[in-house]
Amino acid sequence: MGRWTYRVTVITLCTLAFFATMVARLVISPVVPEIEAAFGVSSAITGIALTGMWMAYSLSQFPSGLLADRYGERLVILVAVGLTAVASGALALSPSIWLFVVLTIVLGAVAGLHYSVATTLLTKEFDDIGTAIGIHNSGAPLAGLLAPLAAAAVAGWVGWRYSIALGAVTAAPIFLLFAWKVRGTEPARPNQPMRERIALGPVLELLTRPQIAFTALLAICFEFVWQATASFLPAFLVAHHGYSIGLASAMFSAYFVVHGLTQPAVGSLSDRFGRDRVAAGCALLGIAGYGLLVGGSGLPTLGVAILLVGIAMSWGAAVLPRFMDHLSAEERGAGFGLVRTSYMLVSATGSAVVGTVADLASWGVAFSVFLALLSVVVCALGANRALDLGL
Repeated sequence: MGRWTYRVTVITLCTLAFFATMVARLVISPVVPEIEAAFGVSSAITGIALTGMWMAYSLSQFPSGLLADRYGERLVILVAVGLTAVASGALALSPSIWLFVVLTIVLGAVAGLHYSVATTLLTKEFDDIGTAIGIHNSGAPLAGLLAPLAAAAVAGWVGWRYSIALGAVTAAPIFLLFAWKVRGTEPARPNQPMRERIALGPVLELLTRPQIAFTALLAICFEFVWQATASFLPAFLVAHHGYSIGLASAMFSAYFVVHGLTQPAVGSLSDRFGRDRVAAGCALLGIAGYGLLVGGSGLPTLGVAILLVGIAMSWGAAVLPRFMDHLSAEERGAGFGLVRTSYMLVSATGSAVVGTVADLASWGVAFSVFLALLSVVVCALGANRALDLGL
């Protein structure tokens, strides 16, 4: 992107904003045992809180796009990051488990206002939107690498409440930077009543467009695998391969490093060689990587598997621009938010399904589910190209 320009400022601060909203959510999981001990509750209660948080995150994608169309992307991103700081701080101070559950869900909802809107803003600033989305997406794996480690360290030092407060500490300065450096953005539809945008007919028309529905199928398969991998990769390495928690955690961190570093490259390749070729490549690398994870043994083999899986799970930088390619400039705000909500709600079942399969069968069988889903992606893209379906 050459010398430092205003658009570089925008993408940098959007990426930092995404990082902040992810940190606020990811610092909770490492201190779940301390939370349960402090409130005297079971894992079922904290599980409800975390499931509610991720579901609320998914549901807020569509309304965030509507709000951006009405009030502009800058304002919505500021609201997302600012309320993330407030919700994270309030969560750290929760006096009861039930308020903790409610605030966790609120945190997911306000953090979810960011992604779709920031993506729409970047499509206005950049022509190579795959590259831009890839750079923006790298904020999530960076948070996945740093947040759990920081939360665990702070909890051991001064307690779990300070760990959760790291979300507020991270989001507050980024809110101020964004407010200072990013200019106001012109809303796409400032005068159209929101009730017209959520009418059932237009919503169904958009979701059932062949290109959008086909891209959603790809995203559902990929996101299902991503969600379950983020939830269970350490548990899989411990249970299936017999590694220690420490070694499994180190490999999990390595996965996030690869995932973060390869996002911009995957996006750039999708701009240069086409979304479908790169998405198919990600799926094929995933099939090889998860195949090695399930059937391989020994650290060198599993190291290669982690590398392949990390690259494969950077699929978003190729698939998400595909949505934008099939949405008009006027539709990208609410339209992208709508498809994000739709495919993420379906894919959010990934953790529950894989955990259940692992309980009923084994971790090897559970992770083999990923091979089937990624094969669906390869076959679908192959059929679209071979039969010239135009999807």
